[in-house]
Amino acid sequence: MNIVIVESPAKAKTINKYLGSDYHVLASYGHVRDLPAKDGSVRPDEDFEMSWDVDAKSQKRLNDIAKAVKGADRLILATDPDREGEAISWHVLEVLRKKRLLKDMPVQRVVFNAITKKSILEAMENPRDIDEPLVDAYLARRALDYLVGFTLSPVLWRKLPGARSAGRVQSVALRLVCDRESEIERFVSQEYWSVLANLKTADGAAFQARIAAFDGKKLARLDIHSKAEADEIAAHLNAAALTVASVDSKPQRRHPAAPFTTSTLQQEASRKHGFAAARTMQVAQKLYEGADIGGETVGLITYMRTDGVQIAGEAIVSAREVIGADYGNDYVPEKPRHYSSKAKNAQEAHEAIRPTDLTRRPRDVARYLDPDAARLYELIWKRTIASQMESAVLERTTVDIDAKASGKSATLRATGSVVRFDGFFALYQEGKDDEEDEEGRRLPAMSQGEAVSRTSIETAQHFTEPPARFTEATLVKKMEELGIGRPSTYASTLQTLRDRDYVEIDGKRLIPQDKGRLVIAFLESFFNRYVEYDFTAALEEKLDRISAGELSWKDVLRDFWREFSASVHDIKDLRVSEVLEALNEMLAAHVFPDQGNGEDPRKCPACGEGRLSLKVSRFGAFVGCSNYDKEKLEGKAPNENPPHCGYTRQLSASGKDGDAEVADGPKVLGQDPETGLDVSLRTGRFGPYVQLGEEAKPKRASLPRGWQASEMDLDKALQLLSLPREVGPHPEDGKEILAGIGRYGPFVLHDGTYANLESPEEVFTVGINRAVDALAQKRAKAGRGRGNTPPLKELGDHPDGGPITVQDGRYGPYVKWAKVNATLPKGSDPQAVTLDEALALIAAKIEKTGKGKPAAKKATAKKPAAKKPAAKKTPAKAAATKKPAAKKTTAKKTATATKAVAEDDA
Repeated sequence: MNIVIVESPAKAKTINKYLGSDYHVLASYGHVRDLPAKDGSVRPDEDFEMSWDVDAKSQKRLNDIAKAVKGADRLILATDPDREGEAISWHVLEVLRKKRLLKDMPVQRVVFNAITKKSILEAMENPRDIDEPLVDAYLARRALDYLVGFTLSPVLWRKLPGARSAGRVQSVALRLVCDRESEIERFVSQEYWSVLANLKTADGAAFQARIAAFDGKKLARLDIHSKAEADEIAAHLNAAALTVASVDSKPQRRHPAAPFTTSTLQQEASRKHGFAAARTMQVAQKLYEGADIGGETVGLITYMRTDGVQIAGEAIVSAREVIGADYGNDYVPEKPRHYSSKAKNAQEAHEAIRPTDLTRRPRDVARYLDPDAARLYELIWKRTIASQMESAVLERTTVDIDAKASGKSATLRATGSVVRFDGFFALYQEGKDDEEDEEGRRLPAMSQGEAVSRTSIETAQHFTEPPARFTEATLVKKMEELGIGRPSTYASTLQTLRDRDYVEIDGKRLIPQDKGRLVIAFLESFFNRYVEYDFTAALEEKLDRISAGELSWKDVLRDFWREFSASVHDIKDLRVSEVLEALNEMLAAHVFPDQGNGEDPRKCPACGEGRLSLKVSRFGAFVGCSNYDKEKLEGKAPNENPPHCGYTRQLSASGKDGDAEVADGPKVLGQDPETGLDVSLRTGRFGPYVQLGEEAKPKRASLPRGWQASEMDLDKALQLLSLPREVGPHPEDGKEILAGIGRYGPFVLHDGTYANLESPEEVFTVGINRAVDALAQKRAKAGRGRGNTPPLKELGDHPDGGPITVQDGRYGPYVKWAKVNATLPKGSDPQAVTLDEALALIAAKIEKTGKGKPAAKKATAKKPAAKKPAAKKTPAKAAATKKPAAKKTTAKKTATATKAVAEDDA
């Protein structure tokens, strides 16, 4: 019997069917070992020896593999064709060797780029050994990520409370986002004017032209600075005779883009379908593993983690045949197209991402796929076919028009293009991240010397715009250009930034949050080298050279660790106050913006004597007065001079909540008509809020999500301060129903039951009927939650028995197996969860809690073993048995650090 090891159980079943009864295919379910969550997993002092741990889930898989290997004729390692796949095969092999199960058994490594019968059988005919340099590159990356995360994250916790983690690639990606935000904040808008002429030919055909020169001076887009200049030009054009000076037509060819790599697929899926990078990879994984097409599981695309742009010769032949059949021979170029990558450090070890069978058109498979999978398959198919199509031929025309009057002259210019042959345009055009105004309109026929007439002359004021924030697509593109990260890391890196609350996505744009900006400011101040783009790219290049067998992986680690550990040691004794003062300077433009009134932007607006500074608490950083003393403000310490000011606010003085106008002190909105007390709008550590009066414990109410501080008035403030609101007695028991806004948003409350409302505004208008209905639905849902809730999705059975489902819960979707409930990661699509992902989440939950695993099924009733009397422990033995009390905080942080170090490597 031949034992074949793959990563996914979905692949195992399909591959076993292709190989036949002489083969037994087992799944490792991804990685079987990892660095344990404790100090010393990578030991630089022992020449970077590494300790590996096997979790409960993986132990069962390894036991199954070990059992199957006993007595087998051959072991075939067929994990994915990339660095991670090579590492998984190496881990499995190492475990089996330690168990001494292999002896003289032949061990072979095979790789295939697609899950099709042809690809798999060809791979079996061409086995090889484990690629040791590729494993070394994996070990180096894993050790680097561990050492950076495990060493740097505790420093962050000590010096910058509230920070979550730092990572080798994660932090550099975050710096890109933060640097762009700083660039936007520093940007000074420039006024400019445009002059546009609406014209007609002698035949009455309309077209538009822009000013290109005036009074002997060429005018670029930003060269008209004022209304007076624009009006002068417009007056001249209104008085001038207009004549066509020249007509210049030039042919242009547009060539198709290369087939998809991992990064270009993520970019295009974001542009055209709005997919996050993680979502794109989830869907692509399903297409790679295959779908049931006519009763047979078929892999639909090649492997989706690649930076190669070339496709196999047979795929090129097939693409040319499809183009000829669907579009005609005019669309088939004379010679096949061949591409090479322009990305920095691209390896191009694998094919680009393409359909496994190009004759399988999107319309043929759509009915077998969910909507997202169908859309992504269509995108991949079109891109692949278009890459082998004939170029588009365009004719670009430029017309210059003279405008002469009163001894002065001006030139108007009209541009347009006409598609003479659509070529690949007939099927596909690559999307753009930031669309520009292109004068691609068609121009009417004109000839030199022809007179044209004006319809109107328009002038318009404009202001230059700052550079656009990154989207996931443009950030991936920038990382690839700089050589930061690799195809397998892009999606996980972006997801980590979101999970850590370092960035937020607003309309596809990545906005750095204060927490993220603090981390980057800290790293730039004290670990600048390790977030430099060139340094990170150079390290990636060294790692690639390790995989090529050109460098020793331990030599690379030694060079890195020598300087990195010294940098960490240098700031060990820094006081938190010194760190905060450095951050005050670096983040001054963001945290203490100049108000333009000549005053010190760091002067406390409350007491007028203290200076504003960053402060930290267990909830993170905030801005407070230098005279801020929480203990004395609460009367827990003698009230001595200097004055003790209670002024605090969030970091950003002008954030998305529109709290700029209250950042420098309270704004009085008016007086409460009942009490006569002032109602004021303020901002604190947790954002803007309204307050009634100035008593020791005044009534306060935070602004709900979606309410802008800049739009607050007295009526809105009084509404918030009046909550909770009495809606009326419940018709069944007469108990009062209340409406309010709480931690989880707007709600109605009756007899201990909370039911969410759709918006904060509904709190002030909800009537008795709507409230009773909402409460009834909530109680019905709660009743179903005790075991009768219909699942969102059924995933299949657990290997230990029992169904696994996706459920909707109070705090979001989760996967359920027996008594184990495992919450889905933030931002996950519950409909996209796979059985493999669910099994991993369930195993992690069991390992974390140490409970919840169902008892094993009893095959036969067994007589319970006689209970042995407990042996009496000697004092020495008892002392050895007794466990010392662990420091909970340290243990928790250690686990978090180790979890963080894996985030840069998928």
